[in-house]
Order: sequence, then C-alpha cells, then structure tokens
Amino acid sequence: MNPAAPIPAEDAPEGAFKARHALLKRLADVVSLPASRINAFERAVTGDLLVEMLRLAAPEERRRVAARLAPLSELPNSLARLLLRDEPDIAGLLIEQCASLTDADLVGCARDTGIEHRLMLAGRRGLSEMVTETLVETGEPAVIEAVLKNANARLSHGAIETAVAASRTAPGLCPLLLRRPELRPSGAYAMFWWCGSDDRRTILQRFAVSREVMQEVVDDVFPMAAAENWQDPVSRKALQFIERRQRNRAAIAKSPFASLEDAVQAAASQGLDRDIAAEISYLAGVKPLTGAKILGDIGGEPAAILCKATGLEKSDLRALWRSMRRPEVDAAGALDPAWERVQTTFDMLAVDRAQTVLRYWNWSLSSAITPALLRAIREGDDLSIDEYSTPERTAMMALAQDFGR
Repeated sequence: MNPAAPIPAEDAPEGAFKARHALLKRLADVVSLPASRINAFERAVTGDLLVEMLRLAAPEERRRVAARLAPLSELPNSLARLLLRDEPDIAGLLIEQCASLTDADLVGCARDTGIEHRLMLAGRRGLSEMVTETLVETGEPAVIEAVLKNANARLSHGAIETAVAASRTAPGLCPLLLRRPELRPSGAYAMFWWCGSDDRRTILQRFAVSREVMQEVVDDVFPMAAAENWQDPVSRKALQFIERRQRNRAAIAKSPFASLEDAVQAAASQGLDRDIAAEISYLAGVKPLTGAKILGDIGGEPAAILCKATGLEKSDLRALWRSMRRPEVDAAGALDPAWERVQTTFDMLAVDRAQTVLRYWNWSLSSAITPALLRAIREGDDLSIDEYSTPERTAMMALAQDFGR
C-alpha cells in the first residue's frame, strides 16, 4: 500500500472515533494558530502528527480537516502534500481556497493525481507559468481547455507552443488560443493550417503584421550583403524575409514561363500538375514544399495569400482556383462559400502583410527542413527538434498533418 494513501475508514480501529474526532480537531486548531502563538518547528511537528492520523482517518474526517486548514496563510508541507493527493472533493477544498500553496505543491499535485485534480487546478486563480506548463504538458484536451479559459493564469511560451500542437487534434482549442495574450505569430501561423475559417480570419487580422520597421532599420544592410556577394547564409535568410520584393527574378530566366501570371494561366488551361506547381512556387519566391502546402490546402485561403503577396490580380486568383479544380458556384448556382471566403481573404489583406505570412511559412516550412527533421516529423519525435529554433518547431507542427500524425 502507498504510505501516503489514506486508509479506508473500515480499516481504522473501532471504539476510538470520538477521541479521534476531537484529537483531529485540536491538532488542526494548533496548526491554525498564528505565528505569535506557535513557531514554525512546532507547527511542522504538529503537522507531521496530523498527517499520520489523517492516513488512518475516514474521508469525512479528512474533509473536515481540509476545510479547517484551507484558509491558512501557512500550511505544513507534509499536510499539503497528503491532502492535495486525496480524493478530488477533499483535495478541491485546498486547490480552490488555500492561498498558501506553493508552485511546488501545485506541480506535485498535477503530476501525481488524476484528471479531476488537474481540472480543478486549471481553474485556480493566479496560476504561474510553472504550473500551467505542467498542466498543459499532460496533453489532456479538457485540462488544456480549462487552462486557456482561465483569464487569471499565466502561460509560458512553451505552454502556448504545446497547446498549439495539441490543437491539431483538438480544434476546439484554436479559438481559445486566439484569445490568449501570450500567443505569438509563430504559433498563430502554424495553427492557421488546421484551424477553421473564422479562426483563420482572426489570425490574418491580428497577426498579419507589416515589416516596414524592419525594412527601414536594415535598409543600408542590403548593399553590404550584396557587396559580400550574399555569401553569409545567416544574414541572407534574414534579409530574404525582410526585403520588399517577393517574386524571384532569377527564377524567370530559368523558367519556361515568361512570368508568374503566365504560369498561373497555364495551370488554369492545362491543369495544375507537379511541374507547374513547382514553377509557380519558384516564381513566387517560395520553395516547392511551401507551394505544395499552399496549393493543397482544403480551405483555399493560403492561395489568396500567395496571390496577394506576389502582386497577382483577382483574375489570376480565379485562374489559380480553377487550376486547383475548385468550384466557384454550388449546386444551387450560388457563389461557393469557400470561393467567396478566398476572395474576401484576398481583398482584406495588404500586400506587405500577406508577404509577412507567406514568408514566415516559407521560412519555417523550408529553411529549417533537413533530412533529420523530416525523419523526426514522420516519426513524431519532438525530442529531435531544436527547442530554440522557431522554424523547426513550426515545421514540425504544420507538416505533421501531411505525414498522418
């Protein structure tokens, strides 16, 4: 038997219940005395004795003691540890009312108990980043949902990333994540691939930011990099993200098409095959992997972002939509909802903001891709991902869907 587990009432000695009840009450009273009446060592010793008695006490007796101790500003660690691991209705008295519980107490409770305890913990006021990260790491959608709904909880960047990853299989978390002030563009852009149309609209309205400030600050760096013949891969990748031009002018010289518009029109007339899709990607300044993800998206909004970011007209968007064999009208002859949504996405975005989204996708979905990362994505091996690399983490989340995970 677990020495910390309470012993059922029927196993307790008979004929001592009145004395036990009185003794439990008195010891709880001693523990509750103010610091002017009892020092920390006396409180700790009394707490240890109370723990031994509570292990042999009936649930109702433990509940009464928990109710008596919950308001305390100082609670012996041994008592907190025992009662937090008790039955949910007993532990809940401390979880909901005891302000003196430390982060260590709450983390231990989250790790050593069941989902009922964790759900109560998730709703506790003033949860710190340490506690919420522990709760979110359990991967339990109901617990993550409760944490995200807790407006008084603080979430770490790691907890937000874990919740974003969990939203792949629990889409109900997406709107909750979008209400959290801790969510950053990296998480929102990754979540875009699997969230619903309303959430996608929210992401674009809130996170499709301009790069104007960055462009102004590094304007004189471009000539420096050009003078060095763009030999430094670190600065080259960063400047490619910041620069104003989206289309790849160097790709036009190698392409069988005269322009990006020509490639899109060819796709509309011939059908969108792998070769034309790759050419569209190159001409648009993105890697084929990014282009495939965009053109294969069921919702269609990424195609609108691609067209707006590259300066294509709405007629080109229509041609690209047709090349993807997507309907423009429904069975009743009305405008197809998906096509209407895609046009709205095209109209609502400024070119610079569309470029930010497109380049972030390309940066995360291609610049960080290595054979080792692809293997980790296929195998779902999160431990192989560099914890400091935003592109690797974003690629892991966004591409995991394509590998059936």
